[in-house]
Amino acid sequence: MASRCWRWWHWSAWPRTRPPPTRSTPSFHQHFSTQEKTPQICVVGSGPAGFYTAQHLLKHHTQARVDIYEKQLVPFGLVRFGVAPDHPEVKNVINTFTQTAHSDRCAFWGNVEVGRDVTVPELQEAYHAVVLSYGAEDHQALDIPGEELPGVFSARAFVGWYNGLPENQELAPDLSCDTAVILGQGNVALDVARILLTPPEHLERTDITKAALGVLRQSQVKTVWIVGRRGPLQVAFTIKIPRPRKRLTELLLQTATEKPRVEEAAHLASASRAWGLRFFRSPLQVLPSPDGRRVAGIRLAVTRLEAVGEAIRAVPTGDMEDLPCGLVLSSIGYKSRPIDPSVPFDLKLGVIPNMEGRVVDVPGLYCSGWVKTGPTGVIGTTMNDSFLTGQMLLQDLKAGLLPSGPRPGSAAIQALLSSRGVQPVSFSDWEKLDAKEVARGQASGKPREKLVDPQEMLQLLGH
Repeated sequence: MASRCWRWWHWSAWPRTRPPPTRSTPSFHQHFSTQEKTPQICVVGSGPAGFYTAQHLLKHHTQARVDIYEKQLVPFGLVRFGVAPDHPEVKNVINTFTQTAHSDRCAFWGNVEVGRDVTVPELQEAYHAVVLSYGAEDHQALDIPGEELPGVFSARAFVGWYNGLPENQELAPDLSCDTAVILGQGNVALDVARILLTPPEHLERTDITKAALGVLRQSQVKTVWIVGRRGPLQVAFTIKIPRPRKRLTELLLQTATEKPRVEEAAHLASASRAWGLRFFRSPLQVLPSPDGRRVAGIRLAVTRLEAVGEAIRAVPTGDMEDLPCGLVLSSIGYKSRPIDPSVPFDLKLGVIPNMEGRVVDVPGLYCSGWVKTGPTGVIGTTMNDSFLTGQMLLQDLKAGLLPSGPRPGSAAIQALLSSRGVQPVSFSDWEKLDAKEVARGQASGKPREKLVDPQEMLQLLGH
């Protein structure tokens, strides 16, 4: 066992992640073609990519009308369902998105799943342009033996569980073990580890769901390992403030050159909660308990870095080690899914093939956010990317490359949805649900108590 690759911190010394500062997108002011004075534009997805795309279009074309379609009953995507409960400041972008939604040229339609309730070709018939901004709704599989064992979850599902994503409310993670292993060293991995180790009383005043808080109160998890196949200089998480970044880098480098000191081992033994980074390790197999009914550990291949051209790759050394644990969370990446057979999709890369947001070989169809770039960057990165897609669309509009003449927009789609028994949820409907969440949260000193049952939401709205 290579002890030099271990590093421990007490939970209270946790480095907080922040999105890096972003450069503003250059302004895009121009006169547009008079072929269509009121372009009807559809955006699929109401997360940061969708709202930032809509914001750019509305700002830079004073006649454009934008409809945002969302499969959830509520807006804001990963801002609501992905940002950690103890990072409320990151959710302040919701105020900007709300201003966009309040524009008299913008409409939000939730509870509409594109690809099921309405097809992309039907949207293309109703709008001058369609922008796909539906994000990355799936996770990368480990593809190792034992992945199917009880006690193995994707970090994406775990985050959705404690953040109130309806599809993850039946997750029921068993936190009766003392050790958890997280595979992957990105921002999501840090969030998950921090939530596992933060004393529940510190989460009581956040918007974490009531059910998740109840499970965390009973948690026996004391130790969390965050495992990465590469070294300390290749970790994927981001830190905004330079001084903590410098200090953390020094600590990470220390793990590759020093063995744990005696006093560190003693501190670990006495700590109520601790976390550690495990470098140069790649998962080989999830190990079952003796009865084969749940996870009991994970087998890791020891790796080393090897230059392959200009890239650096982690390759196995031939050594292995077993790490006992009762919970495994896979955080090796999100990925997008195909949305409609009519839309090109690169299954290997998990993105829609595009050139600066223009979908390849499909005029009038665009994409922004993670379905365009892959799951990379933070909210600021997505903002700049979405603004770029908006610029490309407006350039095509000016050049007369989009359909001319009027398009029915949401009127045609609403008629289709009604005929299919689909009841869309408006932004004013969301604001009623928002008020209900805030009122419920106030009773227990929380900013809100999230509604997690779609049927309850529809009943509250009288649908």
